[in-house]
Amino acid sequence: MKHKEVFEFIEDWAPKGIAWERDNVGLQVGNDDDLVKGLLLTLDISEDVIRKAIESKCNLIISHHPLLFNPLSKIDVNSSKGRIIELALKNGITIYSAHTNLDFTKDGVSFALARKLGLEKIKFLEFAPSTQYKLVTFVPEEHVENLLEKLSQAGAGIIGDYTHCSYQLKGSGTFFGKENTNPAIGEKGKLEKVDEIRLEMIFEKWNLNKILKALLSNHPYEEPAYDIYPLQNRNVNFGFGAVGYLKEKIELIDFVNFVKKQLGANSVKFTSGNKKYIQKIGVCGGSGSDLIPKAINENCDAFVSSDIKYHTFLDYGDSIALIDAGHYYTELPIIDELEKRLNEFFVTRKTKAKVIKYKPKNKIKVVE
Repeated sequence: MKHKEVFEFIEDWAPKGIAWERDNVGLQVGNDDDLVKGLLLTLDISEDVIRKAIESKCNLIISHHPLLFNPLSKIDVNSSKGRIIELALKNGITIYSAHTNLDFTKDGVSFALARKLGLEKIKFLEFAPSTQYKLVTFVPEEHVENLLEKLSQAGAGIIGDYTHCSYQLKGSGTFFGKENTNPAIGEKGKLEKVDEIRLEMIFEKWNLNKILKALLSNHPYEEPAYDIYPLQNRNVNFGFGAVGYLKEKIELIDFVNFVKKQLGANSVKFTSGNKKYIQKIGVCGGSGSDLIPKAINENCDAFVSSDIKYHTFLDYGDSIALIDAGHYYTELPIIDELEKRLNEFFVTRKTKAKVIKYKPKNKIKVVE
């Protein structure tokens, strides 16, 4: 299996198109045509990560945070980043990053954190603005099933956990084929009226070329008619943060201790909020302070994230229990999710490639 096939698998789950526009996701260093020998998962890229990959005979590294975020003006091998790039290239190691696209996708960073904390009935805390179009085309009824399947395979018709979603309406279409035409139904040089199905399906805008290719390759007409409409509805497939419920109400201090234990965090900062017992919990892996007002509006009893500033604790601490468990620890659960999915993927593709998780030597330490 080539590296690019792993990238495609990840991007089917966490499309690059949903990433923050200033982010740099995807291939960072290396060759996507190389065959996968072993795969190392990590949140961050360091020289020690590269050495671990070499030691473990892994030629592909998947990181959450990109190695290359800002444009490089030079590669200085005496700098830390330069040494990383040199070491990776000399040892045939490819580096790929899935960052905000993995943050904003379903079952991504925040969903993994929510499950790690035992939450149920998980959904996005805030849905993403629409990134969707609607395709409308007109096709003879006997060809609808095949076209629907081909468009679904290209990424159309996905709404939440449902696939192959469409709307179909019977009607009539007319056409007059000129001398150089070869109509699939009827005759050229004659005004034809055909019973057709109006087929409607939504899709993500970054799949536009794939959808048009599937449409034009599988529609029976020589010149199929179709319309593409931009949508303004909320996008239930992608979003920010997550919200869910504990199985039963528990005291806040018990939940704080549970968070610390589950995530393996050195320490946890928190405010008492306005409730002794909590059950509805908002979360955001990494820096999620911007979502605190949304968590309050959703009537969450507590919000778990990281990098919460002193004044933010003061501003919202009386309205909701805020729990800061650290950037590293709130993002770490996604590594387990990646490991599980990639192992399953390799099994289905009958590929024997090991997947290992990097354990950093230099964690931030707290003296208590």
